[in-house]
Amino acid sequence: MLFSEDDTIIAPLTAPGHGAVTILRLSGSKSLDLVLTHFFNKSFNRFRSLLSHYFYYGFICDEGVSIDEVMVVYMASPKSYTREDVVEIHCHSSVAVVRNIIDIFVRSGVRIAEPGEFTYRAFKNGRIDLSHAEAIADLIAAKSTMASQLALRQMKGALSGRVYEFKDTILSMLALIEAYIDFPEEDIDKHHALSIQRDCELLLSKVEETLSGYDEGKILREGFSLLILGKPNVGKSSLLNLLVGEDRAIVTNIPGTTRDIIQETITLHGYPITVIDTAGIRDSDDPIEQDGVSRAKNQIGSADVILYMVDGSQPFDISIVQDIKLLPADRFIFVVNKCDKPDFDFPESQISNFINFSISVKENTGVEQLINGILDKLNLNSRHHDESVVLSDRRHKDILVRCHAFLKDFIEAFESGHSDEFLALHLREALQALGEITGETTPDDILNDIFGRFCIGK
Repeated sequence: MLFSEDDTIIAPLTAPGHGAVTILRLSGSKSLDLVLTHFFNKSFNRFRSLLSHYFYYGFICDEGVSIDEVMVVYMASPKSYTREDVVEIHCHSSVAVVRNIIDIFVRSGVRIAEPGEFTYRAFKNGRIDLSHAEAIADLIAAKSTMASQLALRQMKGALSGRVYEFKDTILSMLALIEAYIDFPEEDIDKHHALSIQRDCELLLSKVEETLSGYDEGKILREGFSLLILGKPNVGKSSLLNLLVGEDRAIVTNIPGTTRDIIQETITLHGYPITVIDTAGIRDSDDPIEQDGVSRAKNQIGSADVILYMVDGSQPFDISIVQDIKLLPADRFIFVVNKCDKPDFDFPESQISNFINFSISVKENTGVEQLINGILDKLNLNSRHHDESVVLSDRRHKDILVRCHAFLKDFIEAFESGHSDEFLALHLREALQALGEITGETTPDDILNDIFGRFCIGK
């Protein structure tokens, strides 16, 4: 494994130099003894002991020299984050102070914690399972309120609870199958056969239901990209500025002002969105503008939703038809801007076959309806996920897809009259797969990868 579990480790939980206080955490069997060696009260007498889960005020000292005025809390095993003895030192956030305190303990044999090592110890010591650990990382990295709520539900056991429910059903089926393996002269009676088949079919439907929420969960966790395309001067940059809430892109009446990709990450209706403004699509002799147009077209393949904007106050440009042929219909919305203009003319005959919205960026008219249309395009508006299990991690999805395949194999083998040993094999494979979500059967290289993505101090 990546980490040595016998060492006492230390790391800052909060970044030094960016606030008033930094928290240093030590975890391991020597934590308390080492801290007591350097922790003195206001009379500069060394503390001899600390009660668990109480704060103590004093000074960290090294060879009789006071390093900092601190608060210290000791959390005795197993009632700590790692289920080991843990001591947290709340010191001033000076980079020099933090470095000096860490150096004191490193000289005493404490090791600097690796990224994710505290959470890894919590996992290995049985305080949390692997899905809880991954949810902690997701909560730290959450880009929106919805993403943080999703991660918090996973931390409370929403996903692992569902997985353990699946495992219980499989174990019940497996116990029945193995009972018949122990008595080979007996055939599975009709009542038991119907029960096994019914349980497996119900389980398959629950796995499919869980998998069906992945697209939404992925968007909640990672967000989605919104690409704005169109001819020059139709209002693309103005729409970006309106969505962002500030003048992020330069807006002028001069065609070709935007020549490069401009990206901004915002939150709309709780979803993290990367809005991408692009150069106006047109033929040009300017090599810089040509490059901007090429970059705009290159964004089409990776964008989740594409807005193609036109200026409704101008005659419809027939070359727009050629532009539209580049766009995937399932990710494309037509936006007709400048509906506030007296000469506005909605090009119904040209765009009636596409999802479309009339807006005025200048007057902020129709923009909320457009946002709802974008969410509808991604099937997000109809979701009610406050208490549901929403799958958001690709690793979890792949595991459930494998589990589903093993269960399908089991049903087919069961209906074909295969041997009990063969049936039990399919169920054990399904259990093995589910164990990779909770961490019971996860290979070490996967564990290394998961915890290696954590920040230091967590």
